[in-house]
Amino acid sequence: MSKTKAWLQAARLRTLPLSFSGIIVGSAMAFKAGYFETCIFILALLTTLGFQVLSNFANDYGDGVKGTDNENRIGPKRALQSGLLTAGELKKGMMLTAFLTLIVAVFLIYIAFGTENTVYFALFFLFGIASIIAAIKYTVGKSAYGYKAMGDLFVFLFFGLLSVVGSYFLYHQQLSLALFLPAITIGLLSVAVLNLNNMRDRAADKEVQKITVPVLLGEKNAKKYHAFLLLTAYTTAFLYFYFFAESWWQYIPLVVFLPLLKHYAFVITHKNPAALDPELKKVALSTFFFSVLFFVVFLL
Repeated sequence: MSKTKAWLQAARLRTLPLSFSGIIVGSAMAFKAGYFETCIFILALLTTLGFQVLSNFANDYGDGVKGTDNENRIGPKRALQSGLLTAGELKKGMMLTAFLTLIVAVFLIYIAFGTENTVYFALFFLFGIASIIAAIKYTVGKSAYGYKAMGDLFVFLFFGLLSVVGSYFLYHQQLSLALFLPAITIGLLSVAVLNLNNMRDRAADKEVQKITVPVLLGEKNAKKYHAFLLLTAYTTAFLYFYFFAESWWQYIPLVVFLPLLKHYAFVITHKNPAALDPELKKVALSTFFFSVLFFVVFLL
């Protein structure tokens, strides 16, 4: 395999639609409020792209050097585990990606706030630094929070609340309680993707002492937790449309939860962890399509 293909594999492009979902939803709500700007939208997507790729490089590196990615791992082979990239190459890739992403983030913040809103500029710059640290510290280092069952919380905060609420604030510099319902939906669906990943790898993670929520809960309770994530995500989405939709057809984004019913029926009945791997894509794409439909109903 060429180095280019190795880097693309390490970037895990299939994870990118999920990372875009919060930006799309926050931008849709800004469009509805009359504050959408194409430049901010594109830069926000590029910034999120950088953070996600950085996270994927860091996960590949962190799990690889710790020995978590070994022959017992069920999911797709990682670049370091497979010998396609060295630890040194991944570290350099992480540094370059973090640097480029921070440049794009600063440009985004400047476009959004200019030089007159120094407090907002500084606050979002700190959010950018925090996102870089969170992306790296998920699996890298002795204090990696992904090994202490904290990954779900960070995914909810960064993929849900910060992504949706933060992107809206870039356009409008104001907040609304209505923002938090779809933000919670995107956050919980993102956690559901992580939970599937961790349910798939539960036995291997337990063996190497990587403590995730499914490792703590066990197989049966992890499936109940998955049901809670999906049901609560649907509830918050429904409540948003119930209180704020202006017409019945604006409920259309809720159709993505229909295939998720079939998805959960599969999860609850199957005992083979390897069978969960294709389900990650289903939940991730359902989340992405929810965000796209969310935007479309406001465009119309």
